[in-house]
Amino acid sequence: MSPALGTAAAGMVAAVVTATSSLTGAVHPLSGEVPSRPAASEHHSAGQWLHTWVSMPQLTEPGNMPPAPFTRPGLVLADSTVRQTVHVSTGGQRLRLRFSNAFGGTALPITAVSVALPVDGRAGVSGIRPGSSRPVTFEGRSSVTVPVGAQAVSDPLGFDLKPGSNLTVTVYLAEGQASESITSHPGSRTTTYLKAGDHARDTELPGATGTDHWYFLSGVEVWSPRATGAAVVLGDSLTDGRGSTTNLNDRWPDLLLRRLQSRRGTADTAILNQAAGGNRVLNDGLGPNALARLDRDVLASSGVEWLVVFEGVNDIGTAAATPAAQKEVVDELTAAYGQIVTRAHAQGIQVYGATLTPFGGNAGYDDADGHREASRQAVNNWIRTSGRFDGVIDFDKVARDPDSPRQLLPAFDVGDHLHLNPTGYQALADAVPASLFRQRPLPRD
Repeated sequence: MSPALGTAAAGMVAAVVTATSSLTGAVHPLSGEVPSRPAASEHHSAGQWLHTWVSMPQLTEPGNMPPAPFTRPGLVLADSTVRQTVHVSTGGQRLRLRFSNAFGGTALPITAVSVALPVDGRAGVSGIRPGSSRPVTFEGRSSVTVPVGAQAVSDPLGFDLKPGSNLTVTVYLAEGQASESITSHPGSRTTTYLKAGDHARDTELPGATGTDHWYFLSGVEVWSPRATGAAVVLGDSLTDGRGSTTNLNDRWPDLLLRRLQSRRGTADTAILNQAAGGNRVLNDGLGPNALARLDRDVLASSGVEWLVVFEGVNDIGTAAATPAAQKEVVDELTAAYGQIVTRAHAQGIQVYGATLTPFGGNAGYDDADGHREASRQAVNNWIRTSGRFDGVIDFDKVARDPDSPRQLLPAFDVGDHLHLNPTGYQALADAVPASLFRQRPLPRD
C-alpha cells in the first residue's frame, strides 16, 4: 500500500466501531512425545484444547474433485498420498488433528497420517524439513476409519508448533474413498500435492500433482493455557479469500491475526476462518447455510470466546430484485442474526456484527433499480443500531468509495466490484480493534 493510500485508509478506519454497554471490562489476562490420551496434568484448570486452524467442510463439487487419475468412477484417492499445508494461529508443544467425513458417501478409511514442518516454513510447498516428520495416531493406532457424517480426532502429539507458522499434514489412503461424494474445502488458496503410493513420511514428493484445495482435514488444535481463546469468523467468499494471493495467506482474517500477534495483550488469540465462497445465512448454497452450520463450525470448536458475523451479501444478491423479495430477505436476515447471537450467548460467546461491503457495479448482484442496494443499506442500519450485537465492525465504511458509496473504493476492488484485493483485505483487518478480543460479561438476552 502506498503511503498516501495508507493514510487514507487509516482515516476511514477511525471511529469505525460502535459497541453496546457489554463491551466494558478489562483485557483478559508446549516438546517430545506424549501419551495417546491427555495426562492428569492436562486438567482444564491447567489449560485447554484450542483450535488454531479450521476449514469449513463442504461437499466437493465435480470441478473441485482431485484431478485424474486420483478420481475414478466410484473411487477417489486410492493408493494415494495427500500433502497439504495450513497456516496456524496460536502455537503450542502438543497438537492434534481433526478429519471430517461430513459429506462422504461412504466411510473414509485413512491409512497413515504424519505432520511436519514445510521446507523453509512456506505454505503450499511439497517438501518438508528433514527430520521434522512425526507419525499421527488415533487411539494408539496408525489408521482410522471415519464413519459417514462423522469426524475423527487424533491422539495428542508432542510437536513444537510456533504461532503464525505453517504446518504440513500428509495423509495416505490405501483403499481410497469408495464414493464420488467426498469432504473438502475448495477455497484453500493454498496448494495441495497428490502422489500415487505411500509417501506419508517422504521429505520430497517429486512429480506430485498440485491442486488448490484441502481434502478431509478440518481442524488443528493445540494445548494452550486457559487464558487464551479463539475468535471464529462466520462468512462467505469475502472471508474465504476470493481475490487474495494463493500461498501467501493474505485474507483479511490472516492479516488480522498478524496484527493481534504483534500486540502483547492479544498475541495468544486464535483466528478461525469458518467461511466458504457462495455461502449464505438463510439457505444452502455452496455448503450448508450459516444457521445450519453454526453448531458444527462455531459452537463445537475448541476454545471459542468470540464470533464475528460477516455474511449476508449472497442472501441479498440471490434474492429476486423486487421490493417484496428484498423486504423478505431483510426481515429474515436480521432475524437470523438475532438467532445467531442468542445461540452463541448461550455458550458464553461474544458476537460482533460486521456491516456488508458494497457490490455496486457487480454484474450478478447489482440491479438497475437499486433494490438490492437498499436491502444492503437496511441490513447495515440494523447491524449498526439494533443493539443485538456485542459490538459492530463497520466494514462498509472502510471499503466503500466516499465519492460513490454504492461501490468499493477502486484501490480495494479486485475487479468484479464485489471482492477485495489484498490491499482491501488489509484495510478490513486494520478496521477490527484489538480491544474487542477481551473477556467480558455477556448481556442478558
